[in-house]
Amino acid sequence: MQKKNIISIISIINLVLIIILGPSVLASDTSTATVSATVTVQNISVSVSPGTVSYGTMAANSSKSTCELSATQTVTNDGNVTEDFNIKGQDSANWTLDSTPSTDHYVHKFATTGCPWTNGTALTIAYQTLATNVATGSNITLNLQITTPNPSTVFSQQSVDVTVQAVAH
Repeated sequence: MQKKNIISIISIINLVLIIILGPSVLASDTSTATVSATVTVQNISVSVSPGTVSYGTMAANSSKSTCELSATQTVTNDGNVTEDFNIKGQDSANWTLDSTPSTDHYVHKFATTGCPWTNGTALTIAYQTLATNVATGSNITLNLQITTPNPSTVFSQQSVDVTVQAVAH
């Protein structure tokens, strides 16, 4: 009888183990597979070369472009994804950026065409589209034209910087 009790106890213990640990306890073979996964962090980057324009001293209500100055700019996608480029101008310390020249209001235009200067688009202090769908390593031509105020009450040098922004396409 003791043998029967021991066998019954062992059977009960095995049954309890199967219930607690699940059927996987009985399986001894396993199989695995690997998913190869990689990732690259998006890099948004833009450069402008040569990155400077010196319009020099100009008369009131006169215009000058980067074509005349041999200062055409090259805007390059230095990132690792296709980018859109935006552009904006700024008010200077004493002049307001505008679409027509007036007292202490100047006009700054941009164009993506080569020289000679063509009409262009007036810059604003808000971003505007410069170019879209620019591939990695590709570049565009940027020409600028300034028209001084008519008239100006300020005769000191003004900083009229232009900002180019890159965003993922």
